[in-house]
Amino acid sequence: MERPNIKPQNPNFSSGPCAKRPGWSVDALSNALTGRSHRSAPGKAKLKQVIDLHTSILGIPDDYRVGIVPASDTGAVEMAMWSLLGERGVDMVAWESFGADWVKDAQALGLEPMRDLTADYGQIVDLSMINQDHDVVFTWNGTTSGVRVPHGDWIVDDRQGLMICDATSAVFAYDIPWTKLDVVTWSWQKVLGGEAAHGMIVLSPRAVERLESYIPPRALPKIFRMTKKGAIDEALFQGATINTPSMIAVEDCLDALNWVEGIGGLKGCIARSTANYNAIAEWVDRTPWADFLARDPATHSTTSICLTLQDMDADGIKAMCRMLDAEDVARDIAGYRAAPPGLRIWGGATVETSDIKALLPWIEWAYFQNLKK
Repeated sequence: MERPNIKPQNPNFSSGPCAKRPGWSVDALSNALTGRSHRSAPGKAKLKQVIDLHTSILGIPDDYRVGIVPASDTGAVEMAMWSLLGERGVDMVAWESFGADWVKDAQALGLEPMRDLTADYGQIVDLSMINQDHDVVFTWNGTTSGVRVPHGDWIVDDRQGLMICDATSAVFAYDIPWTKLDVVTWSWQKVLGGEAAHGMIVLSPRAVERLESYIPPRALPKIFRMTKKGAIDEALFQGATINTPSMIAVEDCLDALNWVEGIGGLKGCIARSTANYNAIAEWVDRTPWADFLARDPATHSTTSICLTLQDMDADGIKAMCRMLDAEDVARDIAGYRAAPPGLRIWGGATVETSDIKALLPWIEWAYFQNLKK
């Protein structure tokens, strides 16, 4: 490939250097509820609307509970682990940094027996090795590795353990098989492009049964408690959040959900993420020095798209990213700090495919500017 020594033309990105969905609509601004308690009837109604829209757009089964919880996806995963694990053995399954963090947490909780099934960056564990008589904690889409579960067929219907899934960069990008999972968590700031701080948790009837029948041998912080007097706290799943949420963030989430409905719902989101991934995949196919960090194409993430660049070390990647930032072309696209040196390009539904295509010539230019002679 010829070295592009001349900068590409002004990208004229349609969604800005940090691509997000369009700003709040006039209707959203006029209907915003601020300066009111989240415990008020209008405040609860807004929170319940967030729950109901998630349930309908994502096709979550009617007998599953859906709630808004503190501390983003991390808080939701921790809530599930602290509240549910310990009744039986657990398989901790990881192929990226956050999954590895959940392994450390399980070790800190003293869970026994515990199996640590961890794969290196770019790889995925042999899913057939997972013991489904154990509880299982895994990440559907590795945000820091770009490795995702290719499908849910490996999860058996007659499993004895609970399937606890961190799906923060997967929900709204894939067709999640809800009946295969017992706990699913995510946050508003990933595919929805919303504000951070709040998480979502979905519980199957089996997870509810565990909560009501099992008392974990540890003190539960208040923000982790999903039961009252031995029964599921139904109010939590009707908009009565444990802590005080930001009503501005709630309004932003509602605007994001309405935007999702306007682009064709879940199918529209999946199509946009897939188109973004395909644009990068086509570029990788014709670019000899670029490749996906995920080795198996069936495991390529369509949201957190992680790339390796031949003959480019960590310092070179940092220099490339500084150049692209200075040119107002791309923000924060360096790979995760614990991952192998490379780029991480967000391909979620809030990003326009035209912007992805406009970015790629700039990556070529920055690469050859920093390639060591």
